[in-house]
Amino acid sequence: MRKLLLLPLLATLPLAALAQGNLDWAYPKTPPAEPHDSVALKQVPGSTRKYTQAQIDDPFNPPDWFPNEHPPMPTSVARGTKPAARACAQCHLPTGDGHPESSSLAGLPVNYIARQMDAFKNGDRTGVRAAVMILIAKAWSDADIRAAAEYYAALKPTPGFNKVIEADRVMATYVGPGGMRFALTDGGIEPIGPRIIVLPDNPERASLRDPKSGFTDFVPRGSIAKGAALAAGANGRFVACTVCHGPTLQGLADVPGITGRPATYMFRQLNDMKTGARKGPGTELMKPIVEKLSQDDMIALAAYLGSRDP
Repeated sequence: MRKLLLLPLLATLPLAALAQGNLDWAYPKTPPAEPHDSVALKQVPGSTRKYTQAQIDDPFNPPDWFPNEHPPMPTSVARGTKPAARACAQCHLPTGDGHPESSSLAGLPVNYIARQMDAFKNGDRTGVRAAVMILIAKAWSDADIRAAAEYYAALKPTPGFNKVIEADRVMATYVGPGGMRFALTDGGIEPIGPRIIVLPDNPERASLRDPKSGFTDFVPRGSIAKGAALAAGANGRFVACTVCHGPTLQGLADVPGITGRPATYMFRQLNDMKTGARKGPGTELMKPIVEKLSQDDMIALAAYLGSRDP
């Protein structure tokens, strides 16, 4: 019933206020956990493994539906370290593709991943979505961090796991378990406004953390073309993204690739750099750029980058 009541409430609020004020579409707040079933066994297509929902949501032993399709996971990825350091695979998946509320790590440079963990540890990365990562970074040893970084750096992002579609209107949504956004059960529709709305292609499989079930990022119409122009420098307004991130934007040395990753994650990083929630040596190079970006610019850049092959 609660989910159905959300739609009238949303309809009474100006959409611009929802998007420009709280940024709840980019920084979803995970609702309190509800008791999970520990009896019924669940499966995903193509896997012989079975887990209960309680096992699936265990932050220190998340599901590995396809263990033969990736290298052996180090302890930091597979199980983490109690009580604070959750397993990486819970949010970022064994494939490294991640979910919209986290990030994709597959194929990022080892040194880049290690630097980000240091940034969480020393206070250079803060904000709404950083709390869990700060606890993990402070709990882990350098060896734990290195093992996780080497594991994810060796993987390749899955093409098409995140798709970008331009739209004028989207399904009304709510934030559910895991911080993921789901469509309201009554099928309501609303203008997309200045937002990126990410929905799982298969809600049930997403809840089961199936690494073969992806997401669609709905973005305002015209965003991709606008983002492409911004990435190219917008006729001298900015430094072209290719200068640092490589000719295909898929990374250069220890500079990360920025294509094919969740659009909401890319927006959060640009916004965090602009607001100061993300700092550090690498971020200082971005600061003069993000200071010139409006929220609509950041949405457009995120949409364009997300539409490219990873």
